[in-house]
Amino acid sequence: MVSPIRDPWLLACTLCLAVVPLPAHHSFGAEYDADKPVTLTGVITKIEWTNPHSHFFMDVKDDKGNVANWKFEGYPPVVLYRTGWKRDVTMKPGDTITVFGWRARDGTNWAHSREITFPDGKKLFFGPPSGTGDGGNTPAVKAPQ
Repeated sequence: MVSPIRDPWLLACTLCLAVVPLPAHHSFGAEYDADKPVTLTGVITKIEWTNPHSHFFMDVKDDKGNVANWKFEGYPPVVLYRTGWKRDVTMKPGDTITVFGWRARDGTNWAHSREITFPDGKKLFFGPPSGTGDGGNTPAVKAPQ
């Protein structure tokens, strides 16, 4: 076996791989506000089955007829498959759905999705529950004193 220290080329390659950035994963509370639930109905414009989170985009009309495009985040594709979703079948661009979730803390048209309701009344989860929504400041279990 060649030691990476004795082979400068192997050492250089190893160091390059060590500095490749990995996508950061964030907590619910860092991005979304559990105190701001939202339920919206609209038309799907795009779906991204990507890791670590899938996303879909939906045009939503307000009371005045203005259309805003919303972005929703949810489970990765493998979890969606396990919970009954089928890519390009269950939901596709042009479909009208109702989604329940929680708004982003920054107030933009971005939300964490939880439950999708289809026109026939069928419901599927697209994302996990909200958690505490406090960014991890509250312990999950009260510590004994």
